[in-house]
Amino acid sequence: MSSANLTEQYYDLHEHAHPDGYSTTLGFWIYLMSDCLIFGMLFATYAVLGGNYAGGPAPKDLFELPLVALNTSLLLFSSITYGFAMIAMQNGNKKGLTAWLLLTLMFGLGFLSIELFEFHNLIEEGAGPQRSAFLSAFFTLVGTHGLHVTFGSIWLVTLLFQVNKHGLTDANKRRLSCLSLFWHFLDVVWIGVFTFVYLMGVLR
Repeated sequence: MSSANLTEQYYDLHEHAHPDGYSTTLGFWIYLMSDCLIFGMLFATYAVLGGNYAGGPAPKDLFELPLVALNTSLLLFSSITYGFAMIAMQNGNKKGLTAWLLLTLMFGLGFLSIELFEFHNLIEEGAGPQRSAFLSAFFTLVGTHGLHVTFGSIWLVTLLFQVNKHGLTDANKRRLSCLSLFWHFLDVVWIGVFTFVYLMGVLR
């Protein structure tokens, strides 16, 4: 067998083992695992510093559980609507996909608005991140999650433009699937924040 045929067979096997979009999906999973490490470290930091109030206010003095519960509901609903968007994508329903993505974006922006409102009120009350180790850890953890939701919302808007311009191409489907994983990941992280930071903080 000639070297040319061996080379051709090698590339055929290589392409079969790594289908189109493989590197994108693998790279995204690696990124998501790195995000898990980041949030793991932030939760660990909060666990260590969350009880150091420096004579300042404690969680039960600051947190409004009904407002946080509303915010949590918005993010949970956004995860559900994104799930419907993925169903519409699988069915080739471009209009349905766009509608569900827009609804997801509205829930995401509502979540961010309430979070910014909460941060503003805390700072106005003199409970900013410089007040105590507890508040520094709180603002860092919750703020990092909020930044991720912000970037996810920007990514969602970008995909809306790409889908409306180029349609449901294979590349756009991959991007939508990656964003779906990212969005659900943020939902899971927030459930941890709500339970560990807000709920346990008020009950402490």
